[in-house]
Amino acid sequence: METGVPQIPVVVLAGFLGSGKTTLLNHLLHHSGGTRIGAIVNDFGAIEIDAMAVAGALGDSTVSLGNGCLCCAVDAGELDHYLGRLTAPATGIDVIVIEASGLAEPQELVRMVLASENPRVVYGGLVEVVDAAEFDDTRARHPAIDRHLALADLVVVNKLDRAADGERVLGLVRSLVDGGAVVPARHGRVDPEFLFDKRPSEERIGQLSFDDLAAPHEDDGAEGHAGHLHAGYDSLAFVSAAPLDPRRLMGFLDSRPEGLYRIKGYVDFGPHDTRNRYLVHAVGRFLRFYPQPWPAVEPARLTQLVLIGSGVDTEALGKELRACESDAPHADEHGMWGVLRYVRDGEDPEAGGQDREDPYPADAYAEDPAAAALDPETP
Repeated sequence: METGVPQIPVVVLAGFLGSGKTTLLNHLLHHSGGTRIGAIVNDFGAIEIDAMAVAGALGDSTVSLGNGCLCCAVDAGELDHYLGRLTAPATGIDVIVIEASGLAEPQELVRMVLASENPRVVYGGLVEVVDAAEFDDTRARHPAIDRHLALADLVVVNKLDRAADGERVLGLVRSLVDGGAVVPARHGRVDPEFLFDKRPSEERIGQLSFDDLAAPHEDDGAEGHAGHLHAGYDSLAFVSAAPLDPRRLMGFLDSRPEGLYRIKGYVDFGPHDTRNRYLVHAVGRFLRFYPQPWPAVEPARLTQLVLIGSGVDTEALGKELRACESDAPHADEHGMWGVLRYVRDGEDPEAGGQDREDPYPADAYAEDPAAAALDPETP
């Protein structure tokens, strides 16, 4: 990654035919709070109905690929071409959503995003949408859905208002998900703050800002508080003036609970690296650290993190993060090894953020939980 280049999360939106992906995407577009969304819409077939459905909201920020599945019709190099168009600085785009065909293979799409050579993009997670009313029939026709759910970082159980036994379906989906967050929804209404900032500002702490966490949310009318979009998730803003111990933090990250969907922010490792703060980006099982020089005008060196999940104990998470604080004046010689395993492009803080030669090492599956989950050789 080039030092100082802002990265744009790329979210893969998948789900079988009729699950409600386009409805969810349109909801995100109309509740973005000023965030500019770019979309790659991939219909199956020559008539691009889904592209027409979102074109009015996106305009020139849409790349539409018809007549075939993206995972079959486009290779990683071609996807990089489209991502390059959407991530050009002139577009001002904050997040990119790839809406896959209902017949696409999400595993291949995630592979292509992870293999992207575009320094301006970062994997933003696999969101799988399921139709609660048709889930049993869909699962009978498409047994692959169990594998898709196991790979997902976030599962949206849609159309619960139409399901006769929604609680049973929710429980079944949760049993099939491997550590991802599961969120119930009607009409594709999921809080966009699960995926991106609703109000970008000049100083962005992460994909979700602290201002957004404190801001009141829209009431969905007669449904009351239970109908609020934010009722489906839990969030924690963690700030610490004490440096974090890298070994303790990696222990926390390696054991993060199911349902903890996103972690984003900056970490101060104190004496372990006095020149850099570390941007941390975790979505589902995916984890990256990016060392960045401390701003010259930074008033104080703080760790600032936002954690978002569904069904997680935020109080317990806060206590676990407090336990990572350390006031040791000297660094453990090998303390940063665990962190540096997740520095993409081998960015070395001792080299001032210079990239090493290999942008995506061959043994990345051994280092990257998200990639490992996609590796066919992984047991």
